[in-house]
Amino acid sequence: MNFYERWILPPILDLVMRQKHLTKYRRAVIAAARGRVLEIGVGSGLNLPLYGKQVELVYGLDPSARLLAIARRRAAASAVPVDLLLGSATAIPLADDSIDTVVMTWTLCSIPDPLAALREMRRVLKADGTLCFVEHGLSPEPGIELWQHRITPAWRRMAGGCHLDRKIDELVRVAGFDLTSLQAEYAPGPRTMSYMYEGCACRSHSGGIGSPVSADRGGPSLPAEPCWRRDRRPDNVVAAPRVPVEPMPIRR
Repeated sequence: MNFYERWILPPILDLVMRQKHLTKYRRAVIAAARGRVLEIGVGSGLNLPLYGKQVELVYGLDPSARLLAIARRRAAASAVPVDLLLGSATAIPLADDSIDTVVMTWTLCSIPDPLAALREMRRVLKADGTLCFVEHGLSPEPGIELWQHRITPAWRRMAGGCHLDRKIDELVRVAGFDLTSLQAEYAPGPRTMSYMYEGCACRSHSGGIGSPVSADRGGPSLPAEPCWRRDRRPDNVVAAPRVPVEPMPIRR
């Protein structure tokens, strides 16, 4: 990290990410968390007050020591135990099959190698574990997409590596997950920066990892595929029927 990313950007991120319209997304993602939770990119700990009694422990991983220092204050007031970890999402310091829920909120955009990070998340998740996320990314509108590709090279230098043009659902699938739910819509704000992907995914039962995809350019669109639906009881897996999936409508 350079001086800007280490000292100037963290308090800016803490302020920007407090925007009220983001709270509904945070609540939706955190509501699905259970058991032992790993939050990737915990940042300044803005999600920590939202974890409830269904969560046993939260590991909060982040590469920024400055943001973790802010998060410690929020962790002290958390209703659940919090263990803050300094490190990278591409080298998660936890054992295989040790986590019930992985949480990401606006994190995947800034990870240099998102596929490597997602595969690490898959490694630490238990067989019946869940990945829950909300991320901004590539718009389905060609005009917006074009500007996202144009803006991203300059934007990522100003915004700590943040990419505007990653196709989040595709990255999740290619990394070896099956999507169990997905909603996409524009949040308030510039459309190049506000197309939200909110969903959950489980480890693919095929056991395979998908073919490479361009994380910076979004890559070709993959069709939505059936996946495994799980209820919250351990070792209870129900195969979802294979039915056609209609394209997601764009909420305006």
